Order: sequence, then structure tokens, then C-alpha cells
Amino acid sequence: MSDTYVECLVARKQSLLLSFLKIFLIMLTVVFVLFGLFNVFRLLIAIVTGIGAYFAAMNADIEYEYLYLDREISVDKVMAKRKRKKAGTFSTDQMEIFAPIGSHRLDSYRNRNAKTLDYSSGIAAQPDRRYMMVCGGTNVILEPNAEMLKAIQSVAPRKVYTD
Repeated sequence: MSDTYVECLVARKQSLLLSFLKIFLIMLTVVFVLFGLFNVFRLLIAIVTGIGAYFAAMNADIEYEYLYLDREISVDKVMAKRKRKKAGTFSTDQMEIFAPIGSHRLDSYRNRNAKTLDYSSGIAAQPDRRYMMVCGGTNVILEPNAEMLKAIQSVAPRKVYTD
């Protein structure tokens, strides 16, 4: 049995609000450290704003890594190129359809009350490279490359559409 291994990395569009919050919290931290050298309360505020700046920086720079191996699509969330978190695993056996997000083939699946997970860049470019996968009552939005599309289509040719 030959296992196909394909890896794809997609950078998420940076949130303007989180970028502003990160810069604002860093500035507040610097100000409270400078003016709070002899005041314990101001140093505590500086520590809290510093922790907030760290978490804002982690969530401002997000990438998604798709991994296709042995009929399974695994999605990892990479935060600030330092921390990796498992986002989800989806089997091609349970997949109902895999088609471009603007395809007419998805019309019957759009009206369902299903949970939607967006693991794409968040940019509707022209042409739109985002795909929607319906898998077990969950709509998953991905942005795979051509090699990953070919690998998934070779396993489930009647479920994958590229129109």
C-alpha cells in the first residue's frame, strides 16, 4: 500500500484589531515599567499588560498547516511560528463533498445548520482558491495547493470537484 504524503502551509490574514492591540499593550507595558519602578501596583499592571501583549502577539500571526497522509487530512494551527496546536483531523472516508467555495455543487449543503470551521487565509482572492469540505455535519473551509488536491482526488474521485 502506497501512502501519499502532502504538506501545505497557509498564512491567515492578520487581524487589524489584534495588531493594534498588540502594539498598544506593548506601549502600555513600557510606560508602566518606566513609571512604576518604585510602585508595586504599577509594576503589577505592567506585568498584566505584558502578558496580554504576549497573547495578542501569538494570536495576531496565525498559519494553518494541512497534512494529508493515508486518507486523512490533519489541520494544525501555528501561532507566531512558535507554538503548534492541533485544530482537527478529517477522514476522506467520512467526507461527503470537497469543492470550490463558490461552486454550484455545494448549493444543497449550504442550507444545512452545520458548524463551519475556517482554516483558510480568509482572503477571497480572484480566482478564489478556497475549498469547502463537508465532513460529518461540519463544513470545513481549506485552501489546499494543487498537489494536495490531486492527492485527495486520487483517493475519492467522486467526492472531489475542481470546477
